[in-house]
Amino acid sequence: MILYPTEKLGLFIDGSNLYNAARALNFDIDYKKLLQYFAKNGHLVRAFYYTALIEDQEYSPIRPLVDWLDYNGYTMVTKPAKEYTDSAGRRKIKGNMDIELAVDVMEMSERFDHIVLFSGDGDFFSLVDAVQRKGVRVSVVSTVRSQPPMISDDLRRQADNFIELQDLAEHITRDHPQKAAGQARNKITNENPKASGYEEPPEEDYVGDYDYFDDDDEGEFDEMDKPARASNGGQA
Repeated sequence: MILYPTEKLGLFIDGSNLYNAARALNFDIDYKKLLQYFAKNGHLVRAFYYTALIEDQEYSPIRPLVDWLDYNGYTMVTKPAKEYTDSAGRRKIKGNMDIELAVDVMEMSERFDHIVLFSGDGDFFSLVDAVQRKGVRVSVVSTVRSQPPMISDDLRRQADNFIELQDLAEHITRDHPQKAAGQARNKITNENPKASGYEEPPEEDYVGDYDYFDDDDEGEFDEMDKPARASNGGQA
């Protein structure tokens, strides 16, 4: 990855695309670490995060992540997801944020020296080309190590720099307090079988991973069957 300390960086994150790429690689993103990593390696001006929300639900599984990001250094761009029933009678959710992301990149490209796009969506090929013609470097973060690869080959070729998400994992993976606590308990028990007073931290002491909707090129998502939990840097 080629980052220069003096260049002005702008991060543009396609939320569902990045989530699905990380899930394919079997790790959870710590968004606090992600922000710190790029701030350390360049002059980070702003980080944008794009996602659609189902607003008519009493509880949205992605809302805790959105709220945390909004309070912790990210500029959130959201819109209501649209709900419909397909020909097979299945409830579907449509929430594509490509246009919002592309418009923001074009409007603000002159304020950055280097744009980092977190998406493998081939629809962004023309956007990357247009921004490059303005003299801005564009790096794309996604993965080719999943099956199938999460990044369009055309987008990867067009980018000035392709950043393999798995290579970033060591810097931006979220620690799981519950798992660490379980490992510590096992160690204590193994060393002293009578030591049974160790307890895992209660669930409310940490935040887990809320699942996104799975998206495709058209941004259409199947309804979630049950909530999973969202990575937010371990913050509440």
